Amino acid sequence: MDPVVLAVETSPIESLLLELLPVFIIAAGVGIFVAKVGRFPYTIALLLAGFAISVIGADIDINLTHDLILLVLLPPLLFEGAATTDLERLRRNAQPVLAMAAVGLIISITLLGYVGQYVFGFPLLIALLFAAMALPTDPVSVLALFEELGAPERLSVLVEGESLVNDGIGVVIFSTFFVLIQEGANPAELFTAAGLTELGLQMVVSSVGGLLVGLAAGYAVYTVMAHLDENMTETVLAFILAYGSFLLAQHYLGVSGVIATVVSGLLIGNRGAEKAMAPQTKITVFNSLETASFVVNTFIFLMIGVVTPIGDFLQYGHHVLLAIPLVLAARAAAVYPLTALVNRVTEPAVPMNYQHVMLWGGLHGSIPIALVLGLPDGFPLRQQLLAMVFGVAAFSLVVQGLTMGPLLNRLGVVTRSDAEELYELLVGRARAVDAALEAAERLDAAGDIPTEVYRDFEAEYSREKEDLNDAIATLLHNHEELRHEQVLQGERRVLAEEKSAIMDATQQGVITDDIAESLLEETNLKLDRVRGGETTVQADREGYEEFWRSRADDFGLEIDETDGESESDEGAASPS
Repeated sequence: MDPVVLAVETSPIESLLLELLPVFIIAAGVGIFVAKVGRFPYTIALLLAGFAISVIGADIDINLTHDLILLVLLPPLLFEGAATTDLERLRRNAQPVLAMAAVGLIISITLLGYVGQYVFGFPLLIALLFAAMALPTDPVSVLALFEELGAPERLSVLVEGESLVNDGIGVVIFSTFFVLIQEGANPAELFTAAGLTELGLQMVVSSVGGLLVGLAAGYAVYTVMAHLDENMTETVLAFILAYGSFLLAQHYLGVSGVIATVVSGLLIGNRGAEKAMAPQTKITVFNSLETASFVVNTFIFLMIGVVTPIGDFLQYGHHVLLAIPLVLAARAAAVYPLTALVNRVTEPAVPMNYQHVMLWGGLHGSIPIALVLGLPDGFPLRQQLLAMVFGVAAFSLVVQGLTMGPLLNRLGVVTRSDAEELYELLVGRARAVDAALEAAERLDAAGDIPTEVYRDFEAEYSREKEDLNDAIATLLHNHEELRHEQVLQGERRVLAEEKSAIMDATQQGVITDDIAESLLEETNLKLDRVRGGETTVQADREGYEEFWRSRADDFGLEIDETDGESESDEGAASPS
């Protein structure tokens, strides 16, 4: 009797799981290696592992496509990066960030495109297209690396802020040049006053459109969250917003999906976290976003290495070797002159050692690769462009990424001090203790634990909270610069609450518009001082004489000021 052969059919979902499992097994092995070796960037280790897989020809049958990167992988990474960015710190550094993300990117693309047509022997539009693909810095790469290195706060904001903004502009410029090449446009017509005006208008419409979509979508989800107190539902809403804002902008309205996702993430991560989320909800939402970002990061860095065209590197090696220094030179031509100009009109200035890091820290990863993978088969010079973009990305991620830590040390750029790390540890533990006390109180009130047990919890955690408060107070007393920074951070948040209270009082008819305008003007004066590094809060005296005091005095009210006379200067004058 013949043996019966059973044909087992594999479903598409099962096939996908079988393809993904080896990727994450490799990633887990890399993670174990990094944990044992110590201070080595996990993302770069993944990339190197992917290169090794590509070289040995191991079979991982996953096609890393343009749509997979842009539609599936990128939105949660952009959203998480934006949501964890402090909007106030970004606003304080808006001028250098926007100068580099918009003006700097356009300058770099123009220079690289013009020079590239002669160096690479490409037509001008092809050279400009390559520049538009290669030059945008990648928030995925930058955020991962700077977080691992513990870069200084302001430097992180400058580099990360630029990378979050310039991707949207870079995608708009790329799309414009791509369409022009497909339509066989004449470069001479493009670089006329009319052509440049049309190009600029397209960029503005796409960027502003993405901004408006991000604000509208973010505010809609924020409004729902403000009237909801359900951890898991609000987490789902955050992911819906990450993907929904991107798809709505990019595919339905034809504007920048990258900018829409970044703006919605900034809104939910700042105003949403502050006003619309309970403490436990914040923990759930941000932990979920962080986990999703880590998983996506793991996949994308490993797969970039896997799909790197090693054969094309060998065939077009001379183009790759020319492209790498030219990309760096084009970026340098924007970083140093623009930063010098911005330093003339903003304070504090961006120091030269930060400018060096901004140049070397402009890593190129998933965005450039997504764009070049989107070039259709038969596109002019596609294989050369593919090799060049992958080569620039590989160099920036591996060489620039691995040397970033030593560069920070050599330039004297101090990462987090021991005092700052200890402060974060103490504050983090203090918040955990507060949450534990609140949880124990709720359990006691609900009858879920005996009162005697609750008293034990309360005594234990109360003692620890008291010890933590003493430790924080001693640390701040011994490190005046740390105390000053914490005062400024706290003052910014308190003044934001002041403004909100004044606006609420106006809407409710408690105060008239003219009084509200005067109060808001004074609060803005205080905010300007705080942004300049000057506090208006003093423990032993009045740090800022508010104008209500002089108005009350003029009216004949006698106000006793405690602890002596208040110190004021011309900046504290009464608003007109």
